[in-house]
Amino acid sequence: MVLPLIDTHTHIYLEQFNQDRAAVVDRALDAQVSHLLMPNIDSHTVVSMMKVARDFQGICLPMMGLHPTSVKATWMTELEVIEGWFEKHDFVAVGETGIDLYWDKTYAAEQKEALSRHIIWASKFDLPLVIHARNSLNEIFDVLEAHSNLSLTGVFHCFPGTPEQAAKALDMGFMLGIGGVVTYKNSLMADVVRSVGMEHLILETDAPFLSPFPHRGKRNESAYLPYIAEKIAELKGIEQAEIARITTENANRLFGLMSLEVSEFEG
Repeated sequence: MVLPLIDTHTHIYLEQFNQDRAAVVDRALDAQVSHLLMPNIDSHTVVSMMKVARDFQGICLPMMGLHPTSVKATWMTELEVIEGWFEKHDFVAVGETGIDLYWDKTYAAEQKEALSRHIIWASKFDLPLVIHARNSLNEIFDVLEAHSNLSLTGVFHCFPGTPEQAAKALDMGFMLGIGGVVTYKNSLMADVVRSVGMEHLILETDAPFLSPFPHRGKRNESAYLPYIAEKIAELKGIEQAEIARITTENANRLFGLMSLEVSEFEG
């Protein structure tokens, strides 16, 4: 029996998939990936994301949020648009949000304020928070600690930190999203995976970005998720089927997905 996997982070609605999106979904299903969770980027991506959610209903599931690199001069207007969508549709999570200080620090203060707004939405709508952290883990921890009165859960997408920082994220009630980076040579993420219990890990691709080995440098897609599961199995010294079982259970629990009948995905 082949157990299903869940890709908890893919941007399959982006233009990189416009020519073959249906085939990409079919390949994911053939690879036993049962669900593709889609984090939003900004107001300009909502329409395409929601269309994919309609076209592949029950498979491609949307989140709603403003990506930190889209926090620019019009960030307050962007947040108003994003907030309005929560009244129109059900989402599996708030995100992706966070802080990104790698490319540009111009709007660092605004990114913190935007993250705070997402935290409030996550609490209000009882949804998990999907956090993007690039050169910003300590800043994000500070914002989360400022909202410690709220009961939060969620995931640090493509977790970029050390085992010590991972332990802090877990203490705050978050899971860690593990993607293609774990397959790269000398990856710090591999050290994190070794140090963390399986109950804290979920799988993701971040497609079309960050393809795992042996597809590094090419367009990523959800069908490559088994490469990530295989690497985690190697790092943890357990069977790949067990990785599939635990990470799927973790994703179902975190995102409130309907229970999966594994017999439907027998290979």
